[in-house]
Amino acid sequence: MKAKAKSAPTMKRIAKRKSTKPSRQMETFSNPKKKRDYEIEVSYPEFTCICPVTGQPDFATINIQYVPSEVCVELKSLRNYLWSYRNKGAFHEAVTNKIADDLIKLMTPRWLMVEAEFHTRGGLSTTVRVESSGE
Repeated sequence: MKAKAKSAPTMKRIAKRKSTKPSRQMETFSNPKKKRDYEIEVSYPEFTCICPVTGQPDFATINIQYVPSEVCVELKSLRNYLWSYRNKGAFHEAVTNKIADDLIKLMTPRWLMVEAEFHTRGGLSTTVRVESSGE
């Protein structure tokens, strides 16, 4: 009886990935349809920050909608930016406005809305919405 030939792996070696980490630096790329108004919607259900009064974690879903002008935000850098709030003390209203301000400064979109839906804690849930039209 002949011995079976060993099969060679079909998957090629995967390059080692760089680890990701929180970062306040967001990146952009050129809007592929600058003359067309279209809406981009991004949802980040894993947002966390720290309540500056109690020190307890606050959990939220961050929803971002915008009509791009010249550039769009790159999603991995946006995720790492939102992740950077994980250990920061911030009131719901302040953090939502800060996210909106940073996105406006980064992209100068035609229109933007940032909505933060904070989960119930102590019997209360909070939704903060910031909207901005291009200037």
